[in-house]
Amino acid sequence: MKNAKIIASGMYVPELSLPNSYFNELLGEDVDTWLRENVNIYERHWCRDNESTADLCMAASKDALQNASLGPEDIDLIIVATDTPEYISPSTAAVLQHRIGAKNAGTFDLNSACAGFVTATETATHYIRSGSVNNVLVVGAYAMSKYLDKTDKKTVTLFADGAGAVVLTATEEKNKGHQTGKLISQGQYADWMGIYAGATKTPLSQKVLDQKDHKLKFVKKFPPELNPKMWSGLAKELANNMKIDASEVDQFFITQININAIYETLRILEVDKDKAHTVMKHYGYTGSACIPMAFHEAWEQQKIKEGDTLFFIGSGGGLAFAANAFIL
Repeated sequence: MKNAKIIASGMYVPELSLPNSYFNELLGEDVDTWLRENVNIYERHWCRDNESTADLCMAASKDALQNASLGPEDIDLIIVATDTPEYISPSTAAVLQHRIGAKNAGTFDLNSACAGFVTATETATHYIRSGSVNNVLVVGAYAMSKYLDKTDKKTVTLFADGAGAVVLTATEEKNKGHQTGKLISQGQYADWMGIYAGATKTPLSQKVLDQKDHKLKFVKKFPPELNPKMWSGLAKELANNMKIDASEVDQFFITQININAIYETLRILEVDKDKAHTVMKHYGYTGSACIPMAFHEAWEQQKIKEGDTLFFIGSGGGLAFAANAFIL
């Protein structure tokens, strides 16, 4: 039986880098101290006016394909996980397919907010196991700077832009590739954080623009224990399905919005902090891109290697949660 194995990755962030000091000046107060101490963000990258999500996807995809030693014509399916798409319609994946010349690939976008990348790799795995495709390009992309209210310090200082991509391929190797996965949502939180205008519920209008309802908003404050509780619970479920202990996992790649939430998750699991590679220090919070970006950087820095057991755990607006386990 075929299984899905990650064979390569790539990433890209825009050239424009904004340090915390930029926001001290923008907001007229010291936000740098809080950002460093609470979320471990020192700088982040934003798209320029002439850059958008498809540009990020294209650069990360080319990097991943090169690292996989594959041409675009070798890709059978492209899945783009994003909640900041190039257009409301058509899909960003279709734009990407044309730009990179993946002439044999089918395409679709997937939106489960910041849980999107893990959801997409779970989806890609099932396509590969069905036997209908051999090589899938999965991209997590985020250009949330386009949706930020620059007067709202709760959002403008955290969110950033980037893309991470992986290539999954069919394998018959035993004890390699996808091992187990889980998707679950808590829809009661759907109206707590999001972009609530610009689609069919509230189409764009001058009133919407004036009230900035087309921008990202935190409507209510989430319970601080929510993510650590859900993340650790998902990790325990994956470990139980694999009949291993959490301590046997080589690296955890967890949604990168709050480093203290990640550390609390590892504390619950009784796992060392160095088993969760993080990238928010220099890239801010990049939503559906943060997990593949962290994975790519860890691979580049040789923190992970063939044969390692990896847990991917994502969460995002909805609230959507997704987790899966791969052996490299």
